[in-house]
Amino acid sequence: MQKFKYTVHAICLTLVLSMVSCTDLDEVAYSSIPVDQFLVNEENLIKYAGRAYTSLQRYPEEFSIWTLGEMASDEMVAPGRDDGFVWDNGRWDELHTHRYSPTNKINYEAWNFIYQGISACNEIIFTINDSDIEFPAKAGISTEIEMLRAYFYYMAMDNWGNIPFTIDFTDKSLPQQKNRKFIFDYIEKTILDNVNKLQAQPGPDYYGRVTQGMAYTLLAKLYLNAQEWIGEDKFQLSIDACNKVIAINSYHIEDDYFANFKVHNESSTENIFVIPMHSIFTKDRFYWYTLTLNDASRATFNFKGGMWDEFILEPGFLNKFDDNDIRKKSFLYGQQKDKAGNDIVIDGEPFIYTPTVANYMARKKWEGARCAKYEYQDQLEYYTTDMENDFVLFRYADVLYTKLEALMRLGRAGEMLNDADLQKIRTRAGLAPLQMSDMTHSEFLNELGREFAWEGHRRQDQIRFGVWGNSGWNKPASGPNAKLFPIPQQVLSTNSNLVQNPL
Repeated sequence: MQKFKYTVHAICLTLVLSMVSCTDLDEVAYSSIPVDQFLVNEENLIKYAGRAYTSLQRYPEEFSIWTLGEMASDEMVAPGRDDGFVWDNGRWDELHTHRYSPTNKINYEAWNFIYQGISACNEIIFTINDSDIEFPAKAGISTEIEMLRAYFYYMAMDNWGNIPFTIDFTDKSLPQQKNRKFIFDYIEKTILDNVNKLQAQPGPDYYGRVTQGMAYTLLAKLYLNAQEWIGEDKFQLSIDACNKVIAINSYHIEDDYFANFKVHNESSTENIFVIPMHSIFTKDRFYWYTLTLNDASRATFNFKGGMWDEFILEPGFLNKFDDNDIRKKSFLYGQQKDKAGNDIVIDGEPFIYTPTVANYMARKKWEGARCAKYEYQDQLEYYTTDMENDFVLFRYADVLYTKLEALMRLGRAGEMLNDADLQKIRTRAGLAPLQMSDMTHSEFLNELGREFAWEGHRRQDQIRFGVWGNSGWNKPASGPNAKLFPIPQQVLSTNSNLVQNPL
């Protein structure tokens, strides 16, 4: 498949070649092909640069950056089960209740995800630029990886605030800690200086790669959060960046909301930037069916193996959806059916996922709505055949809602409400288009939740709308320090330049 061209080649190349070490430039590199003989054309360079892209594949794992933010938001929770499982020494509860520990495993693995990605980008950029061989695509591919590095730093700044920063692969000293303003300016400059060097029109050869659409979407989201992150109003700049994506005229709101999340979703013209996944080549990366479903759902989806029955939709979140909103079908609740459409009954008990949970510390096996936003293919079995849907990081609906929010914050939401694509986001969901009466902060935040549930947006959105510290379902109110996760203790112990975030 075309979409896996760079991914599969990059994985294979990583296994065959031992490239220059990330930490020791004096180490002998044992490889079947020297780097300066391999990076001789665009195809080989894409294979090599693909290692930076494959770093993204850990994004939706059980212990990674997606889980960290979602579990701390009002979208997802992992209550203790009545059989004693899932509690995991309280690490999920720490996130849910905003009592983060610097030794929390999810926080540590999320940090590693980010900085392993940055390290891969640093190495690849250095290797490409250090090569004497020249060909037309060389600068463009290097620019892609620079933009990808900026995206990793964007996630790091968002979640941890003041962070260690290095873009010099040859510098072996411990990285210095930089504040959000420094990181913000670095990301902004990287995008503005390089966006015109990127591919303008998306297409099969650039599927899953950084393009101008991805870069301008990243810039728009950077500016949208500027008030929170650096205390500066950059809403008009966010609008301008959104208009750049719109002007590309290649992205459109799909007629079917769920077309963006199907097993084979590469044909979506709404998805701007995705992580290509494959049932074999990326196994142990995208396995939400295992994380969220109970074993009884095997009859619905024809799965193999056991489900872990961990992650559920936080009780109360489903109430944000109108009954006519097809986006509500992102979650399983009520009487469950088998593949033939018959009610599932187990040992005389109807199989019903209830949206409520009676006891946070002792959830029963079928309590809690479960996620089915991404289409599940037949015969899924953890670590044998995982999900093949490409994971969506940016899509066009996000661009339009980013622009609308920026306009709303400037008191100008009415300028956009008649936009046909904007209206389609709601009408395809079976709802009336947004009206000025919907342009309150609380209602618009609810709409963002309905549109982007479990897509990794919610923590950022809740913080931006000022409700992150509010009390919630089995969650006490939290203070402003809870907006940031702590730098992992293992990281602090190895870098004396770092100062912990206030706890």
